Amino acid sequence: MSTKAFTNALRAAFPRTLPVMAGYIVLGFGFGLLLQSKGYSFLWAVLMSTTIYGGSMQFVTVDLISSGASLLTAGIMTLIIQARHLFYGLSMISKYRGAGKVKPYLIFGLTDETYSLVCTGDVPDGIDKGPYYLFITLLDEIYWVIGSALGGIFGQLVTVNTEGVDFSMTALFVVILIDNLLKPECRLSALTGLAVSFICLIIFGPDSFLIPSMIGIAAALMLLRPILDNRRELGK
Repeated sequence: MSTKAFTNALRAAFPRTLPVMAGYIVLGFGFGLLLQSKGYSFLWAVLMSTTIYGGSMQFVTVDLISSGASLLTAGIMTLIIQARHLFYGLSMISKYRGAGKVKPYLIFGLTDETYSLVCTGDVPDGIDKGPYYLFITLLDEIYWVIGSALGGIFGQLVTVNTEGVDFSMTALFVVILIDNLLKPECRLSALTGLAVSFICLIIFGPDSFLIPSMIGIAAALMLLRPILDNRRELGK
């Protein structure tokens, strides 16, 4: 593929990632700051953001590391928190079909915000989808890594009270939910997720409802897929 094709894809992808940049630099900053407060250099923040790139899981990892949690505990927590990505991946099969050699990285770099960008907008005319999806994903990760590095460096230079910083990812998910509720084509799926989660919360309790919720949401969305696809096509 030509250099021009990659350049055009980058030019098309960059403006679309600017909202994510604003959020990821701030959130990554919070993560780097929190990790440094536990005595880890900003280099660890960069390494974790490059290799784990797990958003909310990285915030949880800070507590797991500092408390000396076992590998089994870390594995279970990762499964519970990141299970939603299994369902994201299933819905991206058609989007990433034919993406070529970049597909493994697209799978690795799929986050909530990248998923939102890829799903809510078509590839611009004249742009190859492989490079376009690559730059959407890569730019988002770069923003996160930069934010993590800045937070770690700032934490080494200035003593900061980090109480409440770990709530930043929760706040981001609330914003994403509100955004989906405001979009007519996304409202049904968002309300479905809320309803299933609430029912599972009542049945299983606050300590055990997450995995049943994810399974229930996946089943409900599969049943509603024809309706959701039709709404997405109509934009309502």
